Amino acid sequence: MAEPILSVRNLQTHFFGREGVIRAVDGVDLDVHAGRTLGVVGESGCGKSVTARSILGIVEKPGRVVGGSIKLRGENGSTQDLAALPPDSPAMRRIRGREIALVFQEPMASFSQYYTIGNQITEPIRLHTGMGAAQARLRAIELLDQVGVPYPQRRIDEYPFELSGGLRQRVMIAMALACDPRVLIADEPTTALDVTTQAQVLDLLRGLQRERGLAIILITHDMGVIAEMAHDVAVMYLGRAVESGTVSQIFAAPQHPYTRALLRSIPTVHAKPRTRLPTIAGSIPHPIDRPPGCPYNPRCAELLGPVCVEREPPPVGDPGGQVRCFLHGGAA
Repeated sequence: MAEPILSVRNLQTHFFGREGVIRAVDGVDLDVHAGRTLGVVGESGCGKSVTARSILGIVEKPGRVVGGSIKLRGENGSTQDLAALPPDSPAMRRIRGREIALVFQEPMASFSQYYTIGNQITEPIRLHTGMGAAQARLRAIELLDQVGVPYPQRRIDEYPFELSGGLRQRVMIAMALACDPRVLIADEPTTALDVTTQAQVLDLLRGLQRERGLAIILITHDMGVIAEMAHDVAVMYLGRAVESGTVSQIFAAPQHPYTRALLRSIPTVHAKPRTRLPTIAGSIPHPIDRPPGCPYNPRCAELLGPVCVEREPPPVGDPGGQVRCFLHGGAA
């Protein structure tokens, strides 16, 4: 496989509050390749969205990236460490939208309600490409047409509150693609959408990836979406990727107890009617009160013994497939 466009190593993002330090992201490793989709999956609160914001340098205060590297490979083969760039630096602003774009989780909260969608799409086009107003408007209409917004010549002058949830999501994708980025981060792109609209948005992302060779990071808690869209998968728990591999490896032979528990909780057509779905005991601990040892040990049904409580499991495997668990590698 070719070198990854984006390579994240030991990423650490902490929030510094009065009660202590919250390690929201605590050593994440990710590789994103051109023309492939990396699915990042896990329960709410495991650090998926903070990881995405860390890559773009838009973590809200009092949080900041405190360690690790985020290597972006240029088209000429050179690499740049985004973690070393100040978030408000001109170099980082050139990368946002131009090289890496983000589709936010909730479009209604991400758009300004005081400006038309046309104004909000043309702003990054004019900023990054230097196009004039008339040319940028034509480009915005073309983008709206590409993402399936009906009557783009009329819609471009409408406000976000005049659009349905599905149309707002499409406009958000159009805005993200305005400057032809090489990496697209989609943070829960189908949340709060009906099933039909979800399928349309996912088909849209898949088609755009084929046309443009996009590298996509797809953040979700839905394993069904991962199975349909992803080529590679990273399973996150309490700020770390506890298992990674290809989508076939993760679904056919999951190695981590947390991954197996997530897969068991998916309803299937073969399940007996009127039976309860398997659930994962307990809930994710608060990051300020992390359990000692393996972070999953208070909820794990396959606990080996004191080793799981006393020590953190190291990653076992190779970059193509790793797992952090004492059940593998003989570490116990």
